[in-house]
Amino acid sequence: MSDFAPVPRSGRRFSHSRRVRLGDVGPEGTLRPDALARYLQDVAGDDWDDAVGPDEDTWVVRRTSVRRAEGGRWPALGEMVTVSTWCAGTGAAWAERRSDVAIDGVVMLDATALWVPIGPDGRPRRLWRDFVGIYGEYAARKVSGRVASAELDPMAPTRAWPVRRSDLDVVGHVNNAAVWEAISEVTGASLRAASVVHVGSLEAGEDVRLAVAAGRMWLVVDGAVRVAGEFDG
Repeated sequence: MSDFAPVPRSGRRFSHSRRVRLGDVGPEGTLRPDALARYLQDVAGDDWDDAVGPDEDTWVVRRTSVRRAEGGRWPALGEMVTVSTWCAGTGAAWAERRSDVAIDGVVMLDATALWVPIGPDGRPRRLWRDFVGIYGEYAARKVSGRVASAELDPMAPTRAWPVRRSDLDVVGHVNNAAVWEAISEVTGASLRAASVVHVGSLEAGEDVRLAVAAGRMWLVVDGAVRVAGEFDG
C-alpha cells in the first residue's frame, strides 16, 4: 500500500459534494470501490478544469490506494459526501494527488493516486514550470513515478473478465474506475484498504482474465499482468 501524505498547511485544495446514489452502491447499501474511483476521477477533473481550464492533455492513473480513515466507514446510500483533493507531490512527468471523502466534516476514506498527463500524441508530457505555483508547497515534494512489475501467482484460479464498450474511455483504454470493478467483485462491505497498479493498459477486444488469490487480484492478457491489486478485508 502507498503512503498517505497529510493535508498541507497551505496551497490549493478543491472540494465538491455529492449524494451517494443507487448506482453507486452494492447489495449491502454502501459505496462500492469502483464508484469511489469514479468520485476521485471526477473531483480530480473538476479541480484541473477550475485551476487551469480546458486543455489538450488527458490525465491517466497509474496507481491508486484507498483506505478507511481512523474511525471511518464506507458511505451509505443517500448520504451526502464531500470529496476533497490536493497535490501531494510531483516528478518530471507525473503528479501525486491526495483525496479524502468526508461526511459532515469527518473524514471516512483516504486516497492517494499517481497521475500522468498524456498529450494528443499519446505520449506522457512533462509538467510545466508553473505547476508548483498553482498547487502550492506540497507540489514541490518529489515522488517516484515508478510502477513496479507484478508477478502472477501461478496457483491463482482465473476466470474471464470481458471488456465492454462502456468500460472504455476517450483514449481507448479500459478506464480506471472500470478496472476497480474487479476489486468490487472480490471484496465486500468490510473492505479496509485496497490498491490498484496499472502495469499496462487493457484494450478493447483483448481476452482478459481475472485471477484472485488471498488479498490479491490480477487482470491478465496472454499470461502477462496488465493490472495488479491488493486488498484487506
